[in-house]
Amino acid sequence: MSNPVTAIPPAPAAEVAAHYARRLAFETDCADVHAALAGAEPGFVLLDVRGPALYARGHVPGALNLPRGKMTPRRMAEWPTGTLIVVYCAGPHCNGTDKAALHLAGLGLPVKVMIGGVTGWVDEGFVLAES
Repeated sequence: MSNPVTAIPPAPAAEVAAHYARRLAFETDCADVHAALAGAEPGFVLLDVRGPALYARGHVPGALNLPRGKMTPRRMAEWPTGTLIVVYCAGPHCNGTDKAALHLAGLGLPVKVMIGGVTGWVDEGFVLAES
């Protein structure tokens, strides 16, 4: 008997594995960022791409505020070549991370999006810092 879930058969396991492996090359989540920030060397720079007022009201501890318009080649050269940049914005309703990731990739930088943004961070029970 068919239903909306089973009407389209699942992809073969190898295709599913390739899809999700590729997806993880583009994104990370709040729990993984939180765990990495708890270590001595997280291995990335975390950028909050929202405006300064929203950043000041609450941001992921350790994140730097750098809206996309300020991501110039000169500014991004502050970090060593090859440094992974992780970007986030307000949450799943915001495409600021996608725009920032696209911009940074256009500058030739390695970048990942922290899915969930501030909303996801709070949903995970993690505390925001204020400026």
